[in-house]
Amino acid sequence: MLFGILLLAGCGATPKTSTLAVPEVAFSGDSAYAYVAGQVAFGSRVPGSDAHNQCVQYLGSTLERFGAKVEIQTGEVQRYDGAWQRVANICAHLSADSAHANEKAILLCAHYDNRPWADQEEDYSERMIPIPGANDGASGVGVLMEVARQWQQLSEHRRPIEIVLFDCEDMGTPAFYTGQQLPHTWCLGAQLWSRMYVESGKPRAKSQEYAFGVLLDMVGDPNAAFPREYYSEQYAKKYVDKIWHVAEQLGYAHRFTDGRAYPITDDHYYVNTIAKIPCVDIIHYVPSETGFPWWWHTQNDNMSNISPNTLQEVGKVIMAVINE
Repeated sequence: MLFGILLLAGCGATPKTSTLAVPEVAFSGDSAYAYVAGQVAFGSRVPGSDAHNQCVQYLGSTLERFGAKVEIQTGEVQRYDGAWQRVANICAHLSADSAHANEKAILLCAHYDNRPWADQEEDYSERMIPIPGANDGASGVGVLMEVARQWQQLSEHRRPIEIVLFDCEDMGTPAFYTGQQLPHTWCLGAQLWSRMYVESGKPRAKSQEYAFGVLLDMVGDPNAAFPREYYSEQYAKKYVDKIWHVAEQLGYAHRFTDGRAYPITDDHYYVNTIAKIPCVDIIHYVPSETGFPWWWHTQNDNMSNISPNTLQEVGKVIMAVINE
């Protein structure tokens, strides 16, 4: 994950009144948990490793089983030390029903790669060991896999959905690196995807355009809270309001708080600034020195910090938003 600072301006949600009708949606937190565990079982999914390659196959084939048209988008991007890094983004298109076939798609994304270094470990001897990445990576992907499973079971009210699982989000400059570093070293897969989206040409058909996007990152902790992140509000406030409103109506204001977070460079930043698609980041922040939970970029980012209940609440919000 990435560096950020948190400023909470009132952690509780402000009471509101609304006539918004939230649709009844199905989502299984236990199933999402199983998809998180399935990824973690491969080991650390560091780009280029066997575990990473096996995970790509697992995620791609599972999405195809759910009826998605899957493409592995590949390319090379320079990483923090100037070396070229291969990127493999998993792009899955879920088709709409006939009534919604001409609508713009909704983009749902997360990153599936792992941090190659546990550079927040207090024990320096453990800093070169890759993290397990249960929350920072696998949790957002697990929710989206269950979204895809539920989506293909709907007979109507289906809008076109594009699920993009970004690679190389966590290849950013390690905390211990002392050499000269390149700028924009985080979110390499999102940068590649966004540039390729722009370079693919316009005007596009509606099915190749996106109404808005949602990024899920670190969404599995039992105590997770998601404040309104700065870049999300700057570029996609309309959709932040929409998502947080749906969460409130579902009774999840304790998760989707009225706190305000300072900007964070996450995958959504490049989707917003390069691809020009309004994209919201749902991410776990805490008032700490790093702005992230205690297990962030350590060996403790494991399944013990994943809650099916949290995954279910996040997943129900996403399903309700895309099914409006």
